[in-house]
Amino acid sequence: MFVLLMIVHVIVCIFLIIVVLLQSGKAADLAGAFGGMGSQTAFGPRGSATLLSKATTVSAAVFMITSLSLSILATRNAGTGTTVLERQQSKSAPAKSAAPAKPAVPAPSAPAGQPSVTLTPEGGGPSKTIPLKIDPSGKVTPAEAPAPAPAPAKK
Repeated sequence: MFVLLMIVHVIVCIFLIIVVLLQSGKAADLAGAFGGMGSQTAFGPRGSATLLSKATTVSAAVFMITSLSLSILATRNAGTGTTVLERQQSKSAPAKSAAPAKPAVPAPSAPAGQPSVTLTPEGGGPSKTIPLKIDPSGKVTPAEAPAPAPAPAKK
């Protein structure tokens, strides 16, 4: 609704500018150039309304209505949205991941009652089931210590 009203408002603005610029001034005759106003004084008689003057009146009325409507819609939605900074921070917040592997369902080969986790590499490949040990404090650690990396051979 807001976008549609904004498009109508912009079109009416452009139309109003064009219609006003196409009209001739009140003192556009030769007498107006030398200071004489002729019969078209401020409160004097007016000629018949032309098509351009009627178009100006209608477009000015539509401009006022769309301006008021846009301001009302903008104030109604002012408190409900988030700021640009909040939206940017929520988009750029990285997801915290402890391990690159995906945990899966416990493997059936683990003994009953012993917690374990199955890790599957992201690129595919064989899955690995790791039994878990829970300390009395509630800390979860692997039941078997990971094998140390082989040391480089000395020459």
